[in-house]
Amino acid sequence: MPSSNRPPAAPPAPAAPRRLTLRRPAAPAAAPAAAPAFRPAAAAPRSAPAAPRPQRAAPPAAPAAGEGATRLNKRLAELGLCSRREADDWIARGWVYVNGQVAEMGVKVTPQDRVTVERAAQRQQDSQVTILLNKPIGYVSGQAEDGHQPAVALINPRTHWREDPSGLRFTPPHLRGLAPAGRLDIDSVGLLVLTQDGRVARQIIGEDSVMDKEYLVRVVYQGPGPVRAVAPGARPEPLQEIDEHDPVSTNVQAVFPHELLERLRHGLSLDGQPLKPAKVEWQNPEQLRFVLTEGKKRQIRRMCEQVGLKVVGLKRIRIGRVTLGNLPVGQWRYLGAHERF
Repeated sequence: MPSSNRPPAAPPAPAAPRRLTLRRPAAPAAAPAAAPAFRPAAAAPRSAPAAPRPQRAAPPAAPAAGEGATRLNKRLAELGLCSRREADDWIARGWVYVNGQVAEMGVKVTPQDRVTVERAAQRQQDSQVTILLNKPIGYVSGQAEDGHQPAVALINPRTHWREDPSGLRFTPPHLRGLAPAGRLDIDSVGLLVLTQDGRVARQIIGEDSVMDKEYLVRVVYQGPGPVRAVAPGARPEPLQEIDEHDPVSTNVQAVFPHELLERLRHGLSLDGQPLKPAKVEWQNPEQLRFVLTEGKKRQIRRMCEQVGLKVVGLKRIRIGRVTLGNLPVGQWRYLGAHERF
């Protein structure tokens, strides 16, 4: 009789292996793979997503079987919710769900999958700030290099513009994760955006960004040879040949060939790649106004060099719909709640 009591106890033992078997076929399976990969997370309530996470590290590639699958962090960025880095942070915190299940880092999703995000992520974004700095010469945009300080070193209560209309007050957490959205060379001045918000960074410097940036560029002309031929009998202009030892620094507009201005607008290449069309026009006889939709390293200086111009001053005055305005050099302000790039 005791031995007859043992068989009823045996069924629970195979039950555990049965769950493991469900997980293993999930990896090579096609569409159903997503559900087993996330099911362990569903058993855990939202308050404890971290506990099962180590046991769910293996299946991230499972949902990739479907056509059109893309990594979850990329999908969130494409939806305009955040940057990829911010998406990784949300996933690590257990704030992202795919088809109702807590998402795993590295998981892939298809357009048919339903992606939802905890309200905690939105609250975190609401607390993030974006700062507009009028960068002076001598500061680098990103990490300190060659003994030069990064621009973020200027963000402190003493340099906060007194006329900042945002109404925000500086607190040390506003420096946490603050990063430049785009670069401004060490010898350039003007509008530099520093942000904690991945959405702002992606809007300005994302790979699919077409946001225009406006610059005022002071130039001298040091063309390599004759500026233009003089027709027989025509009165020669005061300056017919320019070299690097005799640059034109006043009324450059009068001697700079129009065909070279057209090349600045469209027709130049950098690093073997043709540049996108740019708006280039004279702001005054010594200063050009550039409007670009791309931002290659030292792009304006290198463009000018190709047509015999040397940049002696460069100032960024606008990014999208946000302008530098009256912000003094070396001071900063917050991006207002009503402002949009």
